[in-house]
Amino acid sequence: MVRRSRSTLFLMEQLIVIAVFAICAAACVKILTTSYFMAKQTRDTGNALLAAENGAECFKAFSGDVGKTAAMLGGTRGEVNGFDSVIVYYDEEWDVCGEGGAMYRMYISRWDTGQGGAGMVQGHLFIEEIDAEAESIISFPVAVLPAGKGV
Repeated sequence: MVRRSRSTLFLMEQLIVIAVFAICAAACVKILTTSYFMAKQTRDTGNALLAAENGAECFKAFSGDVGKTAAMLGGTRGEVNGFDSVIVYYDEEWDVCGEGGAMYRMYISRWDTGQGGAGMVQGHLFIEEIDAEAESIISFPVAVLPAGKGV
């Protein structure tokens, strides 16, 4: 009769316990990394919303004047898709920065409706992650009547 020693059974039990703990640890790591990326996405969306709100309010306050809006937001005036635009770059912490260290870009493109600029000034605001596939985080239209026009 062959008899196994107790130390072999103890070793097998320990290996099974270690395997179960390893599987549980892997599941915990997956859950934590997923929650980290979800929290980052939520934080970025919230910060993008604040930046977009500031941009839209400045655009409206200056009656669609791209130069004044760019100066107030700390951005530059440029051309995006053939439209006069405000371009503002943000770093990882959503502070205004130069194009070199930027992770996010906001631009507000402006166009006039009506003849001779007598109509409503319209624009479109986009905030996008620079390294992504150019998918906008936030995008919405902005409209304002020129200064001196009644509603």
